[in-house]
Amino acid sequence: MSSLYSETPIKSLIGSFLVWKALLLCIVIGSGVGPAYDTSSTLLSPEITSSHESPFDLATKLTRWDSIYFIQASRRGYLFEQEWAFGLGFPTIISYLSQGLSILGIQTHGSIEPLIGILVAHISHLLSVIVLYQLGLVVLKNRRLSFIAALLHILSPAGVFLSAPYNESIYALLSFTGYLFFAKGLLGPKRTFAHDVSLVASGMWFGFATTFRSNGLFNGIPFAIALAHEVTMPPTLTSIRRRLSLMLGGLIIAVSFAIPQLAAFQIFCSVPSGTRLRPWCRSMFPSIYSFVQARYWNVGFLRYWTPSNIPLFLLATPMIYLLITSGVELIRWPLGVSPKQPTASNSSQLAVLVRSMALSQLILAVLAITNYHIQIITRISSGYPLWYWWLAGRITDKNTSTFGSNVVRFMIVYAAVQGALFASFLPPA
Repeated sequence: MSSLYSETPIKSLIGSFLVWKALLLCIVIGSGVGPAYDTSSTLLSPEITSSHESPFDLATKLTRWDSIYFIQASRRGYLFEQEWAFGLGFPTIISYLSQGLSILGIQTHGSIEPLIGILVAHISHLLSVIVLYQLGLVVLKNRRLSFIAALLHILSPAGVFLSAPYNESIYALLSFTGYLFFAKGLLGPKRTFAHDVSLVASGMWFGFATTFRSNGLFNGIPFAIALAHEVTMPPTLTSIRRRLSLMLGGLIIAVSFAIPQLAAFQIFCSVPSGTRLRPWCRSMFPSIYSFVQARYWNVGFLRYWTPSNIPLFLLATPMIYLLITSGVELIRWPLGVSPKQPTASNSSQLAVLVRSMALSQLILAVLAITNYHIQIITRISSGYPLWYWWLAGRITDKNTSTFGSNVVRFMIVYAAVQGALFASFLPPA
């Protein structure tokens, strides 16, 4: 893997990205010989029937599972209560781009929204690879490790979900960008006003990410930990300014999560007196997201712990292991994220950053085991940088290179098999 590294790492990453995407698309096309197990995708395009679905119709073959909800929402908004389980961000982007094409006089058809979603997913994934490389340069101070980590993101076990009309690729882009601004604002010997602005900007990027995936709320953890570290210092003017920027950045993330909940409250709960309210409207903290996840998707503490789901737990085990192992190890030894030891003035801030990222990752893994539909961990983990860096370190270390190579093989095989199953509308999804 490291042999791909050159003096032009960005070009090497783009080339690797194109080759990997071409391979995945070939797998998707090759898996579409017969009709899909489920024909829901054909309902999005009236001109397509289940018996005439072409293997080369990527718009249909990549619009499976949750992406059907995203496409429908982009066409007519959220109509049913259960659709609020899916973030507003992605349907909004698809809708705006589709309307933009119409304004430009470009004739659209039944597959235009899926095609826009696929294009957005591919562009977002490519940009997230480049941003992750830049983030590595800021945090790791090591071009080789940064390059390998970015390459690992290309080969992520999220696989075809980073190509389909799903939230994963654009969430990763927004999350990595948020961490890039956060790292630039937090690290370094200087504490200028520009650094504080960078922290607020990172909160804005994380806030955007939260409108795509609710687990973006965990990105507020670095702000909370950095603020807790900051209040231990003397209250100088610079320190007070830093505290305010951290509070503002964290508040932006919280508000970004709350706005869709408030919008839903206005729709479902602001009704004439005497009308029967939905159960969640009467909650102390009314959240349509939490309600529909539990009511319609059976998400809740240990609800997924059934004998029939044992195979899904087994499939998720490798990714769970990577998240927990890397998270625990880097909480204990945060400066081990990079072979280049930081200066004394920078080491404490780097430790705060790495530990907060590790904690976010661990919370995600624990919730996946106890609350989520556990198989989704292979795709939602794609937006967390830390385990990529940890694995890149294992690959470059002679003592652990065999383990790292085996993990990469697993990622490639898993993504390939997943692509074939996804195109046929078969689990896991």
